[in-house]
Amino acid sequence: MNSIALVISGPAGVGKTTLCDRLLSDFETQLTRVITVTTRHPREGEADGKDYLFITKLEFEDLIEVDAFIEYAQIHDNYYGSLKKTFLELFQKDQDVLLNIDVQGTTSLKNLESSYPFLKNRVISVFVMPKSLNELRDRLKTRNLDTTEEIEKRLTTAANEIKSNGIFDYTIESSTKDEDYKRLVEIYKLHSQNL
Repeated sequence: MNSIALVISGPAGVGKTTLCDRLLSDFETQLTRVITVTTRHPREGEADGKDYLFITKLEFEDLIEVDAFIEYAQIHDNYYGSLKKTFLELFQKDQDVLLNIDVQGTTSLKNLESSYPFLKNRVISVFVMPKSLNELRDRLKTRNLDTTEEIEKRLTTAANEIKSNGIFDYTIESSTKDEDYKRLVEIYKLHSQNL
């Protein structure tokens, strides 16, 4: 088995989704994304089954009860998680797996190495660090998806996530989109045996 799980994490608005989408486009034959399940409402332009799997809070809690998630977290009143079955199926097909998840989810995934020995040294985690909280605030305002109150909540969460970046294998200190992407590709190429 040669596959790796590449985990991308960082505060909301730091550019994780853009990095992930570009990586998936450039390495589409080697890398597959685990689609996150969430209880939040779709944003404009998001498609169920493509961007996220949108379900109700009750449905999500039922899945928690049957241990269906490889990782999950509750963030800003919504659940987010990665289905264990999907992750394991992709991973065991020797497909590199990409997960765009939060800090809590990354911790859960890293802890799974003891339950699933084949994951040992195959979970590669990358934290995308914003230049500053002020710049992150500007990015969140610019993308125009959240209320002022939601932005402040996200910034509080971001400050806590930044303190946890030591659990990650790599930290990309955000610069330009192209520089951030170049660094991510270097990390991926260093670890993937499918290239």
